[in-house]
Amino acid sequence: MPFSKAAFAEGYKNRSNSFLWGVATAGHQYEGNNTNADTWMLEHVSPTIFQTPSGDAVDSFSRWREDLDIVRDLGLNTFRFSIEWSRIEPAKGEYSIAMLDHYRRVMDGCRERGLTPMVTFNHFTTPIWFAAAGGWEVEGSADHFARYCERVASHMGDRLSYATTLNEPNILKIISWLPLAFPPGFAEGQKAMLAAAARASGSTRFSSANVGDAEPKTAQMILAHKKGVEAIKSVNPRVKVGVSLSITDDQAVGPDSKRDQKRQDVYGVWMEAARTGDFIGVQNYGRQRLDRNGAMPPPAGAEMTANGEEFYPDSLEGAVRYAHSATGLPVIVTENGIDGIDDAQRVRYIPLAIEAMQRAMKDGVPVHGYIHWSLLDNFEWLFGYGPKFGLYSVDRTTFVRTAKPSASVLASIVKSKRFLAA
Repeated sequence: MPFSKAAFAEGYKNRSNSFLWGVATAGHQYEGNNTNADTWMLEHVSPTIFQTPSGDAVDSFSRWREDLDIVRDLGLNTFRFSIEWSRIEPAKGEYSIAMLDHYRRVMDGCRERGLTPMVTFNHFTTPIWFAAAGGWEVEGSADHFARYCERVASHMGDRLSYATTLNEPNILKIISWLPLAFPPGFAEGQKAMLAAAARASGSTRFSSANVGDAEPKTAQMILAHKKGVEAIKSVNPRVKVGVSLSITDDQAVGPDSKRDQKRQDVYGVWMEAARTGDFIGVQNYGRQRLDRNGAMPPPAGAEMTANGEEFYPDSLEGAVRYAHSATGLPVIVTENGIDGIDDAQRVRYIPLAIEAMQRAMKDGVPVHGYIHWSLLDNFEWLFGYGPKFGLYSVDRTTFVRTAKPSASVLASIVKSKRFLAA
């Protein structure tokens, strides 16, 4: 049922105890040496479109305690991280107790520090055996995922309280609507890389979630989400489970705008699938203006980030409003942030984005959490270590974490609770 404005207003001033304030991370981008993962193989075949291999990433597989201490010391109450399927099930049907125990220790470490763990069961990467069998493109892949979810949920027991099945399963659709997202020849480069991975793995079709075409994968990924929800809840019905979608703030410009066409193409089936869960995760990094010809460039004079994206923190308001109106579900902002080489932009971005979210909340949109991407500068897929989304920088040799000014900005907002003011 849609959230009641009256009920929301009644509990609004006491949200600090239940509202999820956190940071988001992801296994492959953080842990390092994820050698059984499809992305690791794609990074190392020739040709590859990855700028650099992930390597040690930011060494969070061994430094997770230090990272959790940072989250606690920032005054946050939630830590979003992903469990690496390729570590849990390195070969089909073979589950690693040692790796399951590792992630259980991480969850215990969260609880010991007063942090609510939010577990992502799949943050893009899959085991090589899964990708080499056709990945999400082949019938039965959703069943593999459901078995993995059930195995993980059983091992974690009552430690699980919040979970997302898939991370941004609509990302390839989002990319298809971006104007000039990649240079000429990029599509051919992807095909050549996937063909090389197929040869290296002795398969005829190597498929990865965030590389290639969306269409062949969508049906099985939707089924995977639904079966994943069922599998997790069959073990622990109290777990709040959702799916995290990449959602831009799509704005119609002029008559015959293609905004609604884009929404149907990118989000339509996923909004329907999301209703099988308890909440919808919103991952927002900007807006897109669309006229009758499609995507438009940023308006003249708009502030831009170092990577050429528009600086537009207000986009979070539009994204959470749309996600709730399309599903009727409570919203958790599972990712929001900015690629800022100059941290001064992030310092301004964070409070503006939270204020934008607050405007939607005051109108009755049930936003239950804000989780910032990301804790640390990390491995950003095709772009390697160039993008800087972290509240902390990381020395690439020593792995020393160093706070940026933006870290204290988020911490001070959470501590002051000023966003809750009427």
